[in-house]
Amino acid sequence: MPTLTKLYTMQEASEHNTKDDCWVVIDGKVYDMTSYLDEHPGGDDVVLVATGRDATDDFEDAGHSESAKELMQTFCIGELDTSSSAIPELEISSKKQTDYAQKLMDFTKQYWVVPVAVVGVSVVVGFLYLRKK
Repeated sequence: MPTLTKLYTMQEASEHNTKDDCWVVIDGKVYDMTSYLDEHPGGDDVVLVATGRDATDDFEDAGHSESAKELMQTFCIGELDTSSSAIPELEISSKKQTDYAQKLMDFTKQYWVVPVAVVGVSVVVGFLYLRKK
């Protein structure tokens, strides 16, 4: 008989991102790591950085032992609801990329003089150097 677990959206999990209330999503499961933050061998900062998004890759890359994986199961409070349409992180990320590209284009249009000046000075210095020889 299957066990019934509570379903959480990524939005709900991402709201728990402080030292006093810390949830992490790993392999489609939601873990309340608040009580373990002080005991985590890598420090609480490592766990806090992983909140609000799927931290499966971070968890696997850290090379956790089997005993760590077993201990983690005691903090499981539910599963990630995959029926929701989109993960907020992806929407925010794509918007930031567009903003960055636009800012870069504006920056280059505004400050085109700096690279031109560097090239000009380089040409003059090269010319003077070759003239001395």
